[in-house]
Amino acid sequence: MCTVVLLSRPRHAWPVLLAANRDEMLARPWQAPGAHWPDRPGVTAGLDELAGGSWLGINREGVVAGILNRHGSLGPAEGRRSRGELVLEALDHADAESAVAALAHLETRAYRTFNLIVADNSRAFWLRNRGEEGPGRVEHFALPPGYSMITAHDRNDLASLRIRENLPRFEEAAVPDPERSDWSAWEALLARRGDADEENGQERAMCIVTQHGFGTSSSSLIALPSRERPGVRPRWLFAAGRPGESPYQPVPL
Repeated sequence: MCTVVLLSRPRHAWPVLLAANRDEMLARPWQAPGAHWPDRPGVTAGLDELAGGSWLGINREGVVAGILNRHGSLGPAEGRRSRGELVLEALDHADAESAVAALAHLETRAYRTFNLIVADNSRAFWLRNRGEEGPGRVEHFALPPGYSMITAHDRNDLASLRIRENLPRFEEAAVPDPERSDWSAWEALLARRGDADEENGQERAMCIVTQHGFGTSSSSLIALPSRERPGVRPRWLFAAGRPGESPYQPVPL
């Protein structure tokens, strides 16, 4: 289970701010975000060495895409394609809307269930594949202005203890200032841990720490500039480990 928090602010100098913690089996090999795909020279993304795809990336046009498992679908499955491919496929497009239009025609049975976030500096979307519980197609929804939090559940779904516990904290926290590289309030929230002795402790936590090889393996903070600022590039800060322990460093874009 991963977590993405997206703040949409139309007409702001930084209209999209995104925070993401990746939760995975810690033994699964990966590489930090970079230009790992020679056939995709405009893509910067984290590399999942096991399947060759990614969990989060951005392209030169400023499209961001991130994938999350839905509940009960951790890991690969025989006969199913890697969901990490979908991040790269989204980043083949020049804007979020065209990416969503293409991905909406996916064969849902080819993948385990997923939530996919696709955004640029104009629009943000959530795509959902519910598998056999769904309508047999990829559902897609435009994200409204304000905060959207996605876990293995639906957007802002209070059935997710993580969303119930932490969405209000993000809504009340100081909004990051990418101009000054001040993400301190969000950094602190992404590092919040649960009580490992409580049954629901990890479900409530933003940063997962367990004794069975699963946990938060990295963290990201991304800001997309307004299209009215053509000389300003997106910002990506990446922590190559647990937030609160590993420092956030700029990703070259």
